[in-house]
Amino acid sequence: MDLRQLRHFITVAETLHFGRAAERLGMTQPPLSQSIMALERELGAVLFLRSKRVVSLTAFGRQWLDHVRPAVENIAALSDIAEQLKKGRAGRLALSFVSTADYSVLPKLVERYSSAFPEVELDLMEATSDVQVEALLDGKIHAGIVIAARSALPPTLEYRPLLTEPLVAAVPELWVESGQLDLTDGALEADQWMAKPLIIFPARVAPHFHELVVGFYRSKGYHPFIQQEAIQMQTIISLVSAGLGIALVPASLQHLARTGVRYIPIAGNVPVLETGLVWRKADDTPTLSTFIEIAAALNGEEQSAFMR
Repeated sequence: MDLRQLRHFITVAETLHFGRAAERLGMTQPPLSQSIMALERELGAVLFLRSKRVVSLTAFGRQWLDHVRPAVENIAALSDIAEQLKKGRAGRLALSFVSTADYSVLPKLVERYSSAFPEVELDLMEATSDVQVEALLDGKIHAGIVIAARSALPPTLEYRPLLTEPLVAAVPELWVESGQLDLTDGALEADQWMAKPLIIFPARVAPHFHELVVGFYRSKGYHPFIQQEAIQMQTIISLVSAGLGIALVPASLQHLARTGVRYIPIAGNVPVLETGLVWRKADDTPTLSTFIEIAAALNGEEQSAFMR
């Protein structure tokens, strides 16, 4: 049994006439009749009832046709599917992201990619930067949105910046209302808040972000009093809401509105945080290539938005 025989069977079943079926198939009638008879011998069942004037499907032939037709259509589609896979228009893309990206580049990036390539299955997973790097090295994901120093990444990984943004202070609303913080100029001066409890990412899971914040304290002559550590930004903001301390967060996190939390600019030279896309240099997955192209185009737009 081969694809040619199955197509012969479908055509005869549709025309119920060997002559017209042969004409449609671009062949003569005798080879078509031989092909059908060979198929019937292989199946051990009769497909057509033949007389001098009438050709009709047997009960078995009618039922088998319902299975053969979609099977042949699926086989015919394989060539197109292969083409779509080669061009990255179909397939799968596994993407991880840090929690901060959920309030900056991730929504627009996913929306744009899914709109351009709706046939691609997109698997999303939130994870800290260290977990993402390990997953990339193990081949478990195709790309990750991370907060990491480019120089600290393994040499087998490629990196592209997506967004650079200033840090702002997330402070308990109660501190502002009670006058613990002076917002006369609309921004926080170092001597107003650097001695207060700090909530921060642990160094082991976000070393670059942790050092960025701690280094900023040192540059102002302060040693941070770390009250609490948390690995998700949503948790950090919840702890700020509970009045446990202050946190330095990316400016885009102001999209995360939380009762009891006020986002306030920091006066002076403010540290900036870079979020980037990382992937394996050796990964030639077509869906990854198209994703990188869209991410590169979006990068310039996001930076322009922060400059305005």
